[in-house]
Amino acid sequence: MTEEATSEAPTCGPEDTGSEPAQAPPAEPSRDGAASESTRSPTPPEPASQATAPTAPAAPAATKAAPPSEDVPSAPLLLAVEDVSDSSVTVSWEPPESLGRLGLQGYVLELCREGASEWVPVNARPVMVTQQTVRNLALGDKFFLRVAAVSSAGAGPPAVLKQPVHIQQIIEPPKIRVPRHLRQTYIRQVGETVNLQIPFQGSPKPQASWTHDGHALDAQRVNVRTGDQDSILFIRSAQRSDSGCYELTMRLEGLEAKAAIDILVIEKPGPPSSIRLLDVWGCNAALEWMPPQDTGNTELLGYTVQKADRKTGQWFTVLERYHPTTCTISDLIVGNAYSFRVFSENQCGLSATAATTKELARIQKADIVAKTKGFVERDFSEAPSFTQPLADHTSTPGYSTQLFCSVRASPKPKIIWMKNNMDIQGDPKYRALSEQGVCTLEIRKPSPFDSGIYTCKAINVLGEASVDCRLEVKGKASATH
Repeated sequence: MTEEATSEAPTCGPEDTGSEPAQAPPAEPSRDGAASESTRSPTPPEPASQATAPTAPAAPAATKAAPPSEDVPSAPLLLAVEDVSDSSVTVSWEPPESLGRLGLQGYVLELCREGASEWVPVNARPVMVTQQTVRNLALGDKFFLRVAAVSSAGAGPPAVLKQPVHIQQIIEPPKIRVPRHLRQTYIRQVGETVNLQIPFQGSPKPQASWTHDGHALDAQRVNVRTGDQDSILFIRSAQRSDSGCYELTMRLEGLEAKAAIDILVIEKPGPPSSIRLLDVWGCNAALEWMPPQDTGNTELLGYTVQKADRKTGQWFTVLERYHPTTCTISDLIVGNAYSFRVFSENQCGLSATAATTKELARIQKADIVAKTKGFVERDFSEAPSFTQPLADHTSTPGYSTQLFCSVRASPKPKIIWMKNNMDIQGDPKYRALSEQGVCTLEIRKPSPFDSGIYTCKAINVLGEASVDCRLEVKGKASATH
């Protein structure tokens, strides 16, 4: 597993003289040499991917290498740049083919700035890693790097980067994040404010520019403020002329991002241009009108038709959001005279005024002619007949009970109630009622003595009819003194 060491960049000037590759001091078997921010790994390092460094002048000539020796390691393999940021660089390499007779003690990474000739060690002591990051570099720095394997006998030949490393500011391409509600047409009414806040990304800060339908903004009407993370377009009082496509462009080092936002400024429509009464027949009136000349800069939702009679003068809505330009108004009251008016409607509401008919629609009364021929007077006379008979009934002593039946007859019949074929009219114990053909007999606090056959008889000039039932009063009557 490849481990990484982190070191701060050494400082050196162009006037420094060249030197031999750093010789490591003799080391004990305890490997006490990693004093910088490095970590050791006892396992063999894995190969690291090779990166390409920026193109720059050729590397400074390396000093004369020591004669080959079996005691020192050979040069590390595949030295390459892994990553470059605006303040650091990470390099990696592979272990040398030959570790030397005395074994490998670590690696020493050295740096030589452009224009200088001295190689300065990045880590003071050898480190047992095959990847190292040099931090705290300044923008604009350009330098070479080399690494040498070290044993107790000294440092072997170094591996040198072929191209210098150039520390430049990292450019993040500009991106515009259009809010969801602005991805469709943004609608405002005349007089309202327009406040568009568009977030963006990019490093360093990109340059923002706005256009309206491909032309520069009117500075008298539109204000733009661009911060570090967003650009704001503001119109204090929107007018219909502010409608159109607004395009935001973010530019950075030859890169650019664009976003288009459609704005529609609308207002209430004008009234229909004309209206006339086409025809009046029966309780109906036909109207026709022309569309408005000004729709308020948006599509119409329809028309609202109202009527008012001359007597009250109150307007009532007949049709709402009606799309055709002709209609028939029905259910008008005979004898009244009506006026009609039509409003246009869009997203802002109804038009401020309406088109009104100049003439009244008079609903005339139709001539009434009496038809005397062919009329046959019907005779509704009928002998009595019971449509609902009496039903047998059982009652409890001391609790009032009622008997019901219904009779049909014309003229109205006379109702007679009897008990066991005896007329009980006028007996205060009984109360007889007859209303709308329903006959009722109420027996107040009956006793077993009131049990028997009860008969209801209906009589008129055309005949008579009767129904009867049995009433049974069960239980003992309370004693009286």
